[in-house]
Amino acid sequence: MATVSLCMIVKNEEHVLKRCLDSFKAVADEIVIVDTGSTDSTKEIAAAYTDKVYDFKWVDDFSEARNFAFSKTSMEYIYSADADEVLDEENAKKFLALKEALMPEVEIVQMLYVNRHAYRTTENFEKDLRPKLYKRVRSFTWIDPVHETVRLDPVVFDSDIEILHLPEEHHHKRDFGIFRKMIAASEEGKSLSKKMHHMYAQELMLSGDKMDFADAEPYFERAFCESDPDLDRDMRTECCCILARNAANAGRTDEFFKWCLKNVSIEPCSEICMELGHHYFDLGDYEEASVWFLNAAQETKPALKADAGGKDAYEMLAHVYEKIAGEHPDIKEQALQMAIEYKRLTCMS
Repeated sequence: MATVSLCMIVKNEEHVLKRCLDSFKAVADEIVIVDTGSTDSTKEIAAAYTDKVYDFKWVDDFSEARNFAFSKTSMEYIYSADADEVLDEENAKKFLALKEALMPEVEIVQMLYVNRHAYRTTENFEKDLRPKLYKRVRSFTWIDPVHETVRLDPVVFDSDIEILHLPEEHHHKRDFGIFRKMIAASEEGKSLSKKMHHMYAQELMLSGDKMDFADAEPYFERAFCESDPDLDRDMRTECCCILARNAANAGRTDEFFKWCLKNVSIEPCSEICMELGHHYFDLGDYEEASVWFLNAAQETKPALKADAGGKDAYEMLAHVYEKIAGEHPDIKEQALQMAIEYKRLTCMS
């Protein structure tokens, strides 16, 4: 049977840590918890489950903290957990069965990460496979009978185990602080990677407020100007989304349309169609708003926020037709029927 270290980095998680550890203790052969500066009872709760509780000075770098935590484990595999995760009884049984059947050549096991809460921040999905279980020590193997080479790609197994993600609060303000620190470094010549650029833009679209968008404006303006029109189309689209929203927030209409049109010239995305729909909705031009919300739902694809291409668009279309019904008695019944249909589509998205 494979052995598993449950490995966590935590800070002020007293409200959820016990729930997490109770759900995972049956599958863990070892529990390693690294605290990055808690001021509540997190460490005391952790100590009730394991004697492997360590302190790590937080340096605005999750990778450094996780690397330190991994270095303290000793089992064959490491399960990297967040405190707001829960493993229910059915999936705990699946996890135990996996430990019995896991072949030694498997180096990474992916599990289904399931969001069931309003606080999603960067979790832009309802259910998605992600790597969760890692072999602690990897063996390198030569492959191919001639012109042999070392196998570099890990052996990955996709399981059907579901991990429930049940956060009780946003962490986006903390994340935005880390992004700003990375941007300060980028202004000394170190650009954000495409992945980090995407994650920053995505988290802004999912949970940023007006101030967060305003803080991000200089970076995304610079990133758009420095990006290659041919090689960096996705990055440029993401910049347009952030800069159009920020201009709308600030009431800078000309600038708002500038960024919307730049996106249309690249490849229209659902988020920009939603921005245009909201613009006309706020003006009371419901017919024009409906055109853009329909484009968001049916003619374009989302770049950052998955719901922009479905649920959000249909929700706004329902509102549009409710407004039309109130303003045009001659087509009230047809408009209300359209509103009902779009509410139905909202539930299906």
